[in-house]
Amino acid sequence: MNPIARLKALINRLLPRASFARSVGVLAGGTAVAQGMGVLSLPLITRLYTPEDFSVLAVFSSIVAIVSVAACLRLEIAIPIPETDEDAANLLALALIFCTVASLAACIAIWLFSSEIVTLLRQPKIEPYLWTIPLGIWLTSSYSAVQLWATRNKRFVAIARTRMVQTLGSVGLQIVLGLTSGIGALGLLLGQLIYCGAGSLGLLRTGWQIEKNLIKKISFQSLKANLEKYKKFPKYSTIEGLANCAATDVPILIISSFVAGPEAGFLFLAMKVMIIPLGLIGRAVANVYLSQAAEKHRQGELKNFTLDVIDGLFKSGVGPLIFIGILAPAVAAPMFGDQWQRAGEVIAMLTPWFLLNYISSPISMAMHVTQNQRKALALQIAGLVIRIGLTFFAIKFMPINVLEFYAFASALFYAIYFYVIVSSVKIKSRDIIIAAKNNLFLTLIWVGAAGLLVSAIQFITKSTLF
Repeated sequence: MNPIARLKALINRLLPRASFARSVGVLAGGTAVAQGMGVLSLPLITRLYTPEDFSVLAVFSSIVAIVSVAACLRLEIAIPIPETDEDAANLLALALIFCTVASLAACIAIWLFSSEIVTLLRQPKIEPYLWTIPLGIWLTSSYSAVQLWATRNKRFVAIARTRMVQTLGSVGLQIVLGLTSGIGALGLLLGQLIYCGAGSLGLLRTGWQIEKNLIKKISFQSLKANLEKYKKFPKYSTIEGLANCAATDVPILIISSFVAGPEAGFLFLAMKVMIIPLGLIGRAVANVYLSQAAEKHRQGELKNFTLDVIDGLFKSGVGPLIFIGILAPAVAAPMFGDQWQRAGEVIAMLTPWFLLNYISSPISMAMHVTQNQRKALALQIAGLVIRIGLTFFAIKFMPINVLEFYAFASALFYAIYFYVIVSSVKIKSRDIIIAAKNNLFLTLIWVGAAGLLVSAIQFITKSTLF
């Protein structure tokens, strides 16, 4: 047996095809390649586009995110739950129907009220690009539905492949347009559209080849029956999803509208950097967790399963996020260009928020699996009020500290969110403390490494100056 075959055999023996670790590994591996391409491209993209261009992208991305999260009436997150593929296929069809209707409604709204929308946003630079918003909504929401169908069927290799296609297509187009066309923010927006939906056709084609007989099972009666059966998702989860997304993105729109300068652009870049570890591991864990959580709940094993996932999240991401937060202020200007120094400071501010987000978001579907949609809705509305309220407070009384208040409000919300999620699956605070202690040494290694690097950078900078 040759060395490659031996290695493959070893992986198959250590990580069986149905194992959680293997599924996460496949998704994380594909995402790692995609995120790697994204990271390598950022220093070039930030030199091709200005903070003001990124502010336009921030407004576009926020609007698309808010609308697309509700476009499918949250029926897409129910796709992994049914025991039969027939019901799941009907849920997929419902999700695609509703997201198409939502996108058409957005087209009509922009056609009729474009001037009013621009006035409301206080962002005149986005007016020529409003037409991209309905397309972004459809691409984002349809990809989410198709991806969750693939998640149900454990096609993690196909999902990982689409992640690479999304990133490569997005950054490739942004770089080419930035180098050749000089079209400014439109180059960023077109690249973002590629990122929103590239890969949907590939996932649909793969699903069609394997489950084309299920198309015959989709009927008006089945659609109606499944809409009734899963009515809690449109009834509660739609508002919950809107509140969750709006709590993150509405403050960005507020900051873009009321705060002078490109603060929204700095915030958007900072969030893009901090999302890298979340996208690398967090999203992969979330997809695999959702694919197995319903079955674990039926077996009475959801508590231990969730605790194992939390322990894995502590191991894989807490240290790297702290590392990025400590290092960012020292490396932002050399990495992204002098005009982006403020982004490094913002990254440091966001670190507590993204730490709590990282360990809570991947397991948040536990609230739906345990039929706690009403509690999840109340929690997300509270988060929306906290974040928007503190952002407006800062704009009114402490405008130079708006981003600090937004970061604090977000961290506070995710601390509460994490507590409610683990409580819903009967995990005690003591269990979380034990998991944190077990991973403390690894976290301290990351902190020490960041401190040493910052000291080295400061020493080199001083030596260069003198």
